[in-house]
Amino acid sequence: MPYDLASRLVVGLASSALFDLRESHQVFRESGEEVYRQYQREHRHRVLAPGVAFPFIKRLLSLNSLRPGDPLVEVILLSKNDPDTGLRVMDSIAAHGLGISRAVFLQGRSPHPYIDALEISLFLSADEADVRAANAAGHAAGQVMDSAFVDQDGDEELRIAFDFDGVLADDQSEAVFQSAGLDEFHQHERRHAAIPVSPGPLAPFLRKLRHIQAIEDERALTDRSYERRLRVSIVTARNAPAHERVVTTLRDWGVNANEAFFLGGIEKRQVLAVLKPHIFFDDQQSHLRPAAADLPCVHIPFGALNRPR
Repeated sequence: MPYDLASRLVVGLASSALFDLRESHQVFRESGEEVYRQYQREHRHRVLAPGVAFPFIKRLLSLNSLRPGDPLVEVILLSKNDPDTGLRVMDSIAAHGLGISRAVFLQGRSPHPYIDALEISLFLSADEADVRAANAAGHAAGQVMDSAFVDQDGDEELRIAFDFDGVLADDQSEAVFQSAGLDEFHQHERRHAAIPVSPGPLAPFLRKLRHIQAIEDERALTDRSYERRLRVSIVTARNAPAHERVVTTLRDWGVNANEAFFLGGIEKRQVLAVLKPHIFFDDQQSHLRPAAADLPCVHIPFGALNRPR
């Protein structure tokens, strides 16, 4: 029987999100494809250092131990390398002990046409053009931002943090704020507090995470010593009275957040520095830039705020 992807959480990952490729990218930019190919052949057995999304991917894959023999999570490499130059990436994946065995090599072509075919719920890359192309085609795609984040050995928990509007939800409420101001936004959200917001780009990804949370819940019921490893947080600029609609929406979707921070203009970096997520998704660069120095951040280029001007 064919391997079923539809029942799993599938992440599509560019090598630029998983590993630090600055040195090899510089060779490609300065010397061209043939020199780059030779460089990768000569350095094939030099293991690539972890990149921004590495801690997130490592912990996400570790959740497969919850269902041995039938993985909950599948990570597929979507690479713009050709198969030859991609060997170094695959060797580095093996050297780091990551459970990634499926890969697509496209020799310079954008990977987004294959997202639906591979049942991918989230695509991550450091390439802004590829991420925007995927987003424009209606896929959940994020650009990893440069970060000096250092992972902590021995920390097995996976902490994922999301902004709400323009990430989990669509940007209709954000449009009210942008056009009419904060007071009208609060009045609008109070009037619509019992009406769920329409799903945004990462809502399907969150629903897949909820399936894993449910398995952990069942495990905790039968094993009181079990400590849950997946933790989901909402970190939003909303505050009361706009908070209620967030809860209404999550309840309607049948998903859970372990924590929610309704910050009302407080800089998110201050809370994120304590929360220490292994990845944080936001649609606004102004929220991400201060935080990206200390933790892995992903820009979701969705909605009116991210359209070219």
